[in-house]
Amino acid sequence: PELKGNIRVFCRVRPLLSNESGAVSYPNNGENIGRGVELMHNTQSYSFAFDKVFDHSASQEDVFTEISQLVQSALDGYKVCIFAYGQTGSGKTHTMMGNPEFNDQKGLIPRSLEQIFQTSQCLMSQGWKYKMQASMLEIYNETIRDLLATSRTSIQDGAASKYNIKHDANGNTQVSDLTIVDVRSINEVSSLLKRAAQSRSVGKTQMNEESSRSHCVFTLRIFGVNEGTDQQVQGVLNLIDLAGSERLNKSGATGDRLKETQAINKSLSCLSDVIFSIAKKEEHIPFRNSKLTYLLQPCLGGDSKTLMFVNLSPEVSSTSESICSLRFAARVNSCEIGVPRRQTQMRSLSQG
Repeated sequence: PELKGNIRVFCRVRPLLSNESGAVSYPNNGENIGRGVELMHNTQSYSFAFDKVFDHSASQEDVFTEISQLVQSALDGYKVCIFAYGQTGSGKTHTMMGNPEFNDQKGLIPRSLEQIFQTSQCLMSQGWKYKMQASMLEIYNETIRDLLATSRTSIQDGAASKYNIKHDANGNTQVSDLTIVDVRSINEVSSLLKRAAQSRSVGKTQMNEESSRSHCVFTLRIFGVNEGTDQQVQGVLNLIDLAGSERLNKSGATGDRLKETQAINKSLSCLSDVIFSIAKKEEHIPFRNSKLTYLLQPCLGGDSKTLMFVNLSPEVSSTSESICSLRFAARVNSCEIGVPRRQTQMRSLSQG
């Protein structure tokens, strides 16, 4: 079914580790089967319902199957935006990137790219030719870093002021000086993802050894032209792994880490301000208050097909964070954004 103008929300709960006790359950009757999630916190029960809930037993494949149609629509000329929200250690990076080395562990990013390449090959028989361009950046302490920059120096020299975000009239986003790589095969994409993973800011917090302290945005631009009908399409796939949403007291952050947590929280609180304003249909939406929200403006305020994953840790010690995440997700789910619009036109003779 065509997505309505709301942001869709899927909830995914990671498995319990052996030493954790669980606080999450799922309704097993009524209209919320497969859509509901319940948390116990201090003897009180909290219930939420979303477009879809994946419990701890859901495989990477199960999750991808649910979004594969959405990914597909980028080839038809839609802007597609999928982002993962939740506290550190709740499984965001596992959901978005997974472990691309192992087939069953691959996350949404590698699976989406594989599907897009496979489908674009099939569409060749109908006269379609596609060109794909990838870029990947992270936003760390309100600074944009280019994860595909080849020389290490350009990543470290703090020349971040040059990465300016610009949106054109069609809501197409350009970040100046960002490395854009033409990708022609799934192998090229795999090596790009490896390169990006090595560049990403990884810091240690009490929550998670590997915790990524930055927001990471992967963008695939798709340009298609049909040699038979002269139809052109331009689609975009944005896949976003947000930094951990935990609040300050819990992560044991001090010094640099504290400053970093405040910056992460600033951009996530700007995100929640934006979501509040959209949900309330306010005249002014404060997109420009952070790099993250400005970059995501076309996804949140435009004519994008947008889906958010809210990732949860099921253990008792995380319930207050989980409830915060779920409340935020419920608000996101209530946001009406523009109806998705295809970018398509006829190729003029002068371009031929």
